[in-house]
Amino acid sequence: MNLSKLLLIHAALTFAAGVVLILAPSAIPGAVGIHVEPTAYLVCYLLGSSELGLAFLSFFSRSLTDASTMRLVCWTFIVVHASTALVEVYAVARGGVGAAVCANVALRVLVVVLFIHYGIRNPGTRGAAS
Repeated sequence: MNLSKLLLIHAALTFAAGVVLILAPSAIPGAVGIHVEPTAYLVCYLLGSSELGLAFLSFFSRSLTDASTMRLVCWTFIVVHASTALVEVYAVARGGVGAAVCANVALRVLVVVLFIHYGIRNPGTRGAAS
């Protein structure tokens, strides 16, 4: 694994999430027991659009060679995933969502660790992006 591969995997997963959130807006929330009314689909569409933007950034940043730019990209993904994990924990603690969301929290923590490892701490593992 290197940063270029991580960015490619990240791009594929975030692209898929974006497409699903737009084409089947209740599917992802429904997987963790959250019912989304059709009148609230706009929220899913907006989140899906954001996911597509993150996928674009992730995919096309694989060819960047400037180290400070790559750190900025990685820190951006770290902030996105860490803050999302925190608000998911907050939602679980408030009782607004079920514990099934905790699996997504664990996944986001893993993504944060991977971006710290491959994108921040180990610049020699950047692959094509070194």
